[in-house]
Amino acid sequence: MKRILLIRTDRVGDVVFITPMIRELRKAFPDAFIATLTQPHTKNIMLNNPHLDAMITDDLSKENFWKVVREIRKYNFTHGLMMLPTERAAYQMFWAGIKSRIGVGHKLYEVITFMKSVSRNNYTPLRHEADYCMDLARKIGVKTNNIELEIFLSEKEKKEAKDFLNKFSVSENDFKIAVHSGSLGSAPNWSEKKYLELIKTILNEASIPNLRILLTSKEMSENFVSEALKTAPGKIADISKSFEGLRDFIKVIGQFDIFIGPSTGPMHIADALGKSAIVIHCHRAMSCAIHQGMINKNCINLEVTDENCKKYCSADQNTCGIENALGIEEVIAGIKTLYKRKVETIKETK
Repeated sequence: MKRILLIRTDRVGDVVFITPMIRELRKAFPDAFIATLTQPHTKNIMLNNPHLDAMITDDLSKENFWKVVREIRKYNFTHGLMMLPTERAAYQMFWAGIKSRIGVGHKLYEVITFMKSVSRNNYTPLRHEADYCMDLARKIGVKTNNIELEIFLSEKEKKEAKDFLNKFSVSENDFKIAVHSGSLGSAPNWSEKKYLELIKTILNEASIPNLRILLTSKEMSENFVSEALKTAPGKIADISKSFEGLRDFIKVIGQFDIFIGPSTGPMHIADALGKSAIVIHCHRAMSCAIHQGMINKNCINLEVTDENCKKYCSADQNTCGIENALGIEEVIAGIKTLYKRKVETIKETK
């Protein structure tokens, strides 16, 4: 029987990208023991996952290296899949005695630890990050092209999220548009000034009954929040400081009708929950929609065109001009499309 450890100890969005692997490994090997190794906070992405047997965490501190090795060793894993080249995890798998270890690339520490490798072929042709992750599952026998992301919420969690929003006078009947203006530097993004303009334009042009706008980014400046709240008192709420942790945020994302922001972890969470999202991307290979885009059909990926990239970005593309290269009108058009789609869906179900 296979005992498989999936390792992804980086950012939230990157951890979401391994959720299809868990499902497809379970389909291919129903009797396998499947576990993940993530950072403590990203473990929240895996909670309630019916395809997963165990969750191991690593806070990446020096003093806990051997503690994690001992924890891994307890499970007698037969296979270790490391989706991101990580020296720490490579040695942890080696010292934990995992016989079949597969990584990405040919780093020196991978060679030293006799690790097998899957090549990304210099990202040619470019594919989605979740598909590159799936390559490691394919290496041990999985046959699939299904990279649909998934996160599981319990009915109790859904009720808790509704109760949370009720505290901000946001009801189940309100149409909830969340604006996440921060990226923690992980993706090209608009300025707060442009997000403020977006909020004003939504209020003026979206024509949506019972509209509520929710601000969700902890990076927001006090001035931005103040100006946004003054725009339409009673229609906008800042909920960014009220989450106790990532799982609380995940639960509330499950209640949004449309989530708007840059290509970051929260957007990929919305994607995995099957929610509607409008996500802005730059044109660079590692940030574009092909590689980092939303997968579910309820989402809209807005990407800087090649023409605008040449016009607004630096020649080497190291400086992204997404501020001017993507317009607010494109987001508004996306909102109208998604709202119309929801209204039609409601009519069909009646």
